[in-house]
Amino acid sequence: MAKDAVLDWLLEGDPAIRWQVMRDLLGASPHTVKREQKRIGREGWGAPLLALQDHDGRWAGGIYNPKWTSTTYTMLLLRSLGLEPRHPQALRGCRVLLDAGFWSDGGINFFPPRHQRSETCISSMVLGIVCWFGLEDERVDGLAEHVIAQQMQDGGWNCRAMPGYSGATHGSFHTTISALEGLLEYERLRPERARAAQAAQRRGREFLLIHRLYRSHRTGAIAKPAFTRFVFPARWHYDALRGLDYFRDAGAPPDARLADAFDLVESRRRADGRWPLGGRYAGKTFFDLEPGGASRWNTLRALRWRASE
Repeated sequence: MAKDAVLDWLLEGDPAIRWQVMRDLLGASPHTVKREQKRIGREGWGAPLLALQDHDGRWAGGIYNPKWTSTTYTMLLLRSLGLEPRHPQALRGCRVLLDAGFWSDGGINFFPPRHQRSETCISSMVLGIVCWFGLEDERVDGLAEHVIAQQMQDGGWNCRAMPGYSGATHGSFHTTISALEGLLEYERLRPERARAAQAAQRRGREFLLIHRLYRSHRTGAIAKPAFTRFVFPARWHYDALRGLDYFRDAGAPPDARLADAFDLVESRRRADGRWPLGGRYAGKTFFDLEPGGASRWNTLRALRWRASE
């Protein structure tokens, strides 16, 4: 299938796909991109998600559970769709997350008294959400400082390094990608306070690069088979395509150690020029974004990485 035919197919998708195709692959004007982005809250996948918000600002009556219909994961999905910043319903959801979880250590703790410290993965996800939607709240700065402070000696992050867990001494791919994405959004929201977030990201990117985005740094073997399976929505899970998408989004310098992950992505391309859906993560959802087969999400993410090379 010709490239133009693949782009046409992408543009036949949801507004959440179209606005990113226009921005990242077609070089459309900011006005055109913004106009398309505004449609996310009125039609397609975004509109029914917003309609499902409870009267108290939550979704599914929960903050972090049930997965994947709770407030945290619905807000995470709305951010991934690209619902426009400062959308009133999204800002209300942001405040719900901070009010429910902001803890004395500056992070997010949805589970007291079981845990006496905030959880790094959740703190990172919430940081990315509230910064994308542009919430003006002094707690956001404290949350960013907390995430930065949890960075480990190897440059990664791991929620299981905190007391009460396994005392992990090695970074986690899952936690690290959430921290990197959250700090990138913070950098954009608070450019005047971005130096520490930028430094932490450089160290975090090096952690992923040492692992060539999905391999053991000791043996070179695939760290986990799941890292080679491209799933959207990713929820809290890591995979190599999500890693590449962050590097592209951050405008990170070219690095030869990305080539392995790029080759992996290219190897999954179908004969028709599209990429398949890598499956789903078990859990309750309001509805499926894609039924299976060819995936517009994965095709978009793979093509825009290629375009950035």
